[in-house]
Amino acid sequence: MELKFDANGLIPAIVQDHWTKEVLTLAYMNEESLAISIAEQRTCFYSRSRKELWRKGETSGNVQHIVSITADCDFDALVVEVVKDGPACHTGAESCFHNPLYLSEELKPFSYEGLYKLISGRKTSPKEGSYTTYLFDKGIDKILKKVGEESTEVIVAGKGGDKAETIYELADLCYHAMVLMVQMGISLQDVTAELSRRHVIDHKVKQEHMQ
Repeated sequence: MELKFDANGLIPAIVQDHWTKEVLTLAYMNEESLAISIAEQRTCFYSRSRKELWRKGETSGNVQHIVSITADCDFDALVVEVVKDGPACHTGAESCFHNPLYLSEELKPFSYEGLYKLISGRKTSPKEGSYTTYLFDKGIDKILKKVGEESTEVIVAGKGGDKAETIYELADLCYHAMVLMVQMGISLQDVTAELSRRHVIDHKVKQEHMQ
């Protein structure tokens, strides 16, 4: 594979969140920064304005750990999937792309990120008649009670073997769990980072104690 660097020896690198698939930033790499990125398994770019290499998170601590690097069909652009330790943007935003120009509500697919933002909006900007606003108004005890109730309903539906009902109840549980997350200031990235640390797919994360 031979990558095609431009006349300045650079190639654009689109950085994407491995968990949410959100586009985080567009940066540039040269051969040296790409080699460093692969060797260190964290993003290193080339600054066109400063004309020097820079490792993401070197001063901020918001390191991006590389999961994969993929070239496009012409070998002149890269997609870098990362697990990030903090916001990608220097403004403190999770992504550098946070200035919406157009959004089709009809065509935009559902995402946990989008739902989380909608729920957060009901907390920061309460809406009369909104069930989510009602939960935030009632506070943590009410939210925890709903999480408990929805957990029980998932168990009942699952035990009954009703797939459609279990899906319905799981959706309710996910929603109420996100309300709890917003209430406690827990982000989606906090949870996915914890799952990543635990290697939850192949290893036990909690020891069961038999009495």
